[in-house]
Amino acid sequence: MSNSYSAAGVDTAAGDLAVELMKSAVSATHGPGVVGGVGGFAGLFDVSFLKSFERPLLATSTDGVGTKVAIAQALDKHDTIGLDLVGMVVDDIIVVGAKPLFMTDYIACGKVVPERIAAIVAGIARGCSETGTALVGGETAEHPGLLGPNDYDVAGAAVGAVEADALLGAHRVTDGDVVVALESSGLHSNGYSLVRHILAGQDAGYTDHSDDLGGLIGEVLLEPTRLYTAPLLRLLDDPVTGDGVHALSHVTGGGIAANLARVLPVGSWVELERSSWTPQPVFQVLAEWGGLSLADTEGTWNLGIGMIAVVRADKAAIIVDRLTSSGIPAWTLGVVQTAARDLTGFEQGAKGVDGGAVRLVGAYA
Repeated sequence: MSNSYSAAGVDTAAGDLAVELMKSAVSATHGPGVVGGVGGFAGLFDVSFLKSFERPLLATSTDGVGTKVAIAQALDKHDTIGLDLVGMVVDDIIVVGAKPLFMTDYIACGKVVPERIAAIVAGIARGCSETGTALVGGETAEHPGLLGPNDYDVAGAAVGAVEADALLGAHRVTDGDVVVALESSGLHSNGYSLVRHILAGQDAGYTDHSDDLGGLIGEVLLEPTRLYTAPLLRLLDDPVTGDGVHALSHVTGGGIAANLARVLPVGSWVELERSSWTPQPVFQVLAEWGGLSLADTEGTWNLGIGMIAVVRADKAAIIVDRLTSSGIPAWTLGVVQTAARDLTGFEQGAKGVDGGAVRLVGAYA
């Protein structure tokens, strides 16, 4: 019996080939700030520009894409899951007003299939390019016996920078601020365990066609996460709109109300009008298949809102117009208030944050 590494199920040659296949996509994300290129033990990024900051703050975020990878694996389609990863990681950086600088990724798999790994990383690189983020490093780990040959999981981390006095958050939000919704592209990367549960109850497969969804179920569910960083940075950098954005909330796990509550000050509250938008068909169909109302899923899915901006009332109209013109439909959801009232039924804070209070009211359009 051979006791070599390859006999144990680890193919280092396949790993080397995967690196070669992904190298050009990764290098395309590199600007003058990247030092050393691809292949080092650590990625290097020149932050000399921070010397010009009065008080530079570094922002960092890490995440994965959850069980959405199961659908990519079932369809053997791996070129968009990287976009989801960038969305989950880099779009958390912009929430505090920071410009993303660089990102690293980690892929764990049962067996290295170079073309598959290269497709995943190409998607990450594409997302990094769209958000102005350098992909400076990563790791692919082969875990035979722990993961099946076609199984993998992805995770990533990113770092950004922001001037302290430009930091966004609850401390900027005031009475009368307007809450603006930014449309999602679909489910993004949250709530897929519920999706898979619903499909199992329907005895529906990812390769099945659904007239209700308008295509193959798996392809509809793989719609990549919309990336918000670039258009939001343009808003923040614009002299007309830059001072109009007070807070941002990335609508991920927990849904709309819980995530917005995290970026509102204690003592404030807002009612969001469901009648201001119509959730996309994917949410309506899945809820119907699961015997659920849309309201039942509000703590799980984004229901058509991927990011929320809390903005000055006198800048709300131009911010909505600028976002919509940039390709992200946007609309007003409600108004932040601080007057005393009974907050029964409101979501108050989330994930350890003592924030404001939020609830959705009315019926969906």
